[in-house]
Amino acid sequence: MDASIFVIIVGAVAVAAVARWKGWPAPLLVTVVALAASFLPFAPNLAIDGHVLLNIVLPPLLYSAALDVSFVSFQRSLPQIRRLGIGLVVVTAVIVGLIAWWLMPSLTLPGALLLGAIVAPPDAVSAAAIGRKLGLPRRVMTVLSGESLINDATSLTMFRVFAAIVAGSAAFHLGETIGQFLLAVIVGVLVGLVFGAGMHLLRMRVNDPVVNGTIGLLAPFGAYAIAEQLLGSGVLAVVAMGLFVGYNAPRTSYTTRQQEAPLWLSADFLLESFVFAYIGLQLPRVIADLRDGEIGPVVLLSIVVLVTVLVVRPLFVYPAGAWGQWWTRMRLRRWERVKAVRGDLPEGIVRGGRHPITEKQLRAHLAETKLSWRDNAVISWAGTRGVVTLATALAAADIAGLDVDAAHAIVVVAFVVTVGTLLLQGLSLPWLIRRLGVIDSSEAEEDARQLAAVRERSREVGKAYLRDMRRKWSDKHGEDQLPAFDAFAQRLVRVELDAEDSRLEEQPRPTFEQFTEMSKAWLAVRRQLLLEERDAGNLSEEVMHELITAMDAEELALDTRAAMRSRPHS
Repeated sequence: MDASIFVIIVGAVAVAAVARWKGWPAPLLVTVVALAASFLPFAPNLAIDGHVLLNIVLPPLLYSAALDVSFVSFQRSLPQIRRLGIGLVVVTAVIVGLIAWWLMPSLTLPGALLLGAIVAPPDAVSAAAIGRKLGLPRRVMTVLSGESLINDATSLTMFRVFAAIVAGSAAFHLGETIGQFLLAVIVGVLVGLVFGAGMHLLRMRVNDPVVNGTIGLLAPFGAYAIAEQLLGSGVLAVVAMGLFVGYNAPRTSYTTRQQEAPLWLSADFLLESFVFAYIGLQLPRVIADLRDGEIGPVVLLSIVVLVTVLVVRPLFVYPAGAWGQWWTRMRLRRWERVKAVRGDLPEGIVRGGRHPITEKQLRAHLAETKLSWRDNAVISWAGTRGVVTLATALAAADIAGLDVDAAHAIVVVAFVVTVGTLLLQGLSLPWLIRRLGVIDSSEAEEDARQLAAVRERSREVGKAYLRDMRRKWSDKHGEDQLPAFDAFAQRLVRVELDAEDSRLEEQPRPTFEQFTEMSKAWLAVRRQLLLEERDAGNLSEEVMHELITAMDAEELALDTRAAMRSRPHS
């Protein structure tokens, strides 16, 4: 490893650690400190190829983010995510490209559109970190996280198209471009699902968290590379794999989940710290590469593009949100007309002939999640740029048909937009969230309602399960051992099981091995209940994950006690 890389990583991690300790946004502080350090005479001078940076940093960051996203919430918010992740990226790229071409004709129209594709996708890393800390509602966090998962695919597909045009190897055709995008989506998602299914199968068969964690670190790179080789979207491949694995994670062993969480937190922390430090260190160098006569026009272009990306986002978000609510009303009215013709169906509506759903579930499926003007204000201002903008700008310098001066201009504009959004939006977003009071008290109330319903359902299932286990226990160990089982059952769930001995203190205690066996079986039943409630739409994934994390801690305690008892005593 180059010594300068090691110095940058150590320094970035140290600064990020201080930011976490103080409760400050780490990406912003790392960038500012690196920018200040870049003016020191002994500052590291490091140049990394954009393609290398993109291929090394992007897959693990996207995969980790996808693991944490609730698939159910992602699916529910898909209309907003799709508009922002595809529509807004395209609109931003076109507007920025046209303005850049007007201000600097030497870029040429394809080169200007290439610049637009580079600066179009926001990176929600810092915005999501701020939102989690300040308690943004899950509906807002889902939109921001979901947007950041798919907007990179849109941007990189456009980058690929315009780069080919600039290089002279292709001409722009709208139909062909749309076809390339659809091919990238289909191939990328298919590759991701194949990798996701393989990962899940491995995690179900192999109960070794070290092996699972190591393969989990390698799999995103494989999915990304193979999808790109097949002309698909490596970004969507990694996202699809992460969503699939994350959705099915509760079905795997608790040791895999407990190993995976801190592993990816550390990987994210390391990669993000390095990337934002690299952004800060490179800005003075890329500006210094400009010739004297270019500095003024490029600086003007950078400022105009920065203002453009800041303004275009809210001008898109609010009308798009209004259109989405209008479309929701149209779909619901259409359903009302269909219902009037078919009549009321109190037992549910059969869709596809197999899975009946209630009218409430159908309405929830048709209705788009409603975001308030305050929610949209936060979303509008959460547009900081990051690793994709940086990496694609550096990769643009290697495009054969791009003029050297144009390449330098693109890199400078991309760096100014990235650093500018980090400073302007990163610093002011916490103030905006507090000022608008974007919180949702009903979210906590709904979580409490779901918890109460799950506990009631758990008691019902628990009684039935324990009665069945009592019969099996009697067949296996004999009726004289039933008091031991009853003692365990009352201690575990505090229910009466029609036992002959009703007083706990008069009943014999089960052996440790019996207690461990029954406790693990009871945990498995509770986990299965949570999965069924989630799949039925009665429990949010966020609440389910909190409950499963608590159960994982219980099982870890059981295994820890068993391991301590099995150690030889000196």
